[in-house]
Amino acid sequence: MPSDFSRHLPDSSGSMRLRRRTLAERLKLDLPLLLLLLLLSVVGLFVLYSGSGESMLLVKKQAINLSVGFVAMIIIAQLHPRWLQLAAPWAYGVGVLCLIGVLLFGVGAKGAQRWLQIPGLFRFQPSEIMKLVVPLMIAWYLADRPLPPRWRDIFVALILLFVPLVLILKQPDLGTSLLIGASGAFVLIFAGLRWRVMLGAALMALPGAALMWMFVMKEYQKQRVLTFLNPESDPLGSGWNIIQSKTAIGSGGIEGKGWLMGTQAHLKFLPESHTDFIIAVHAEEFGFLGVCSLLFLYLMIVTRGLWIAAKSRDKFARLVAGSLMMTFFIYVFVNVGMVSGILPVVGVPLPLVSYGGTSIVTLMAAFGVVMAAYTHRMH
Repeated sequence: MPSDFSRHLPDSSGSMRLRRRTLAERLKLDLPLLLLLLLLSVVGLFVLYSGSGESMLLVKKQAINLSVGFVAMIIIAQLHPRWLQLAAPWAYGVGVLCLIGVLLFGVGAKGAQRWLQIPGLFRFQPSEIMKLVVPLMIAWYLADRPLPPRWRDIFVALILLFVPLVLILKQPDLGTSLLIGASGAFVLIFAGLRWRVMLGAALMALPGAALMWMFVMKEYQKQRVLTFLNPESDPLGSGWNIIQSKTAIGSGGIEGKGWLMGTQAHLKFLPESHTDFIIAVHAEEFGFLGVCSLLFLYLMIVTRGLWIAAKSRDKFARLVAGSLMMTFFIYVFVNVGMVSGILPVVGVPLPLVSYGGTSIVTLMAAFGVVMAAYTHRMH
């Protein structure tokens, strides 16, 4: 009797593993990446509850945004990369028209005009959607051409990149424009851009930054850079945000004060504690170890996404997936850098943790593209 049971046990466990694999294939999802995203989303809801002053309303809205985002991810994951490639130029054209619409009749808030209002329904931020559309478009252009890209192809790709960048800078939205610029640059890098070209671009960036300072950046953006260099020069004005952020991070120590026990956010010293500066709330309540754990979770997500990109045999999917994952990394790096004072404040939220609507749905849609690259990686 025991021998019969032992003989049948491997077959039973094997069929269970087979059923799990079949379910994953039917869902067309990479389960490790999905579980990591679910874990990050749950952590984000807990941190948001504290950072928002224990507002269940914001948490419920965030949960709805995340749910819509996961649905968008699952839907996009069903598509073959070829379908995404065919849709890229149409999405790019619609996105550019929406950016023009923002400049003509967009909705403003806090001195910026970045949203389009659909009467009686909702409003959305087209620049957030372009974070996904721009790398899709540049990958669409390069996928059917020889790689590494020739000078002519690089020039056309840069034109496709600069058109939405100029429109977004006019809103103005420097943080989003930098992220979109990075996403387009990563497509070119993954396409095999030569080192001497990248070195030349880096050298050209220095005079380019000077020109942006003189002719593109608004006064409040310049003030952010000056505050970054010396926040104590105006501690009650422009330096307030970063000083309070550093205070919150430092007061958390190694292990933190405990969930809901942070004072900087709950006593309203820390501004934008539910959006751009939410990781300072996390640092105060969970300490250095909590921040390291969160960053390790982000690292696992990026590593898994890059692994998927490397395994894809479809040129378009490989370019897009690699670019989107590196842009996700830049999201995290810029947010943590500006909150800790090593980068100027440019208004970049912490992915899937900061409160957001369009940004969260766009991020999850981007992971849907990565999932599609995983599903069809052998085709």
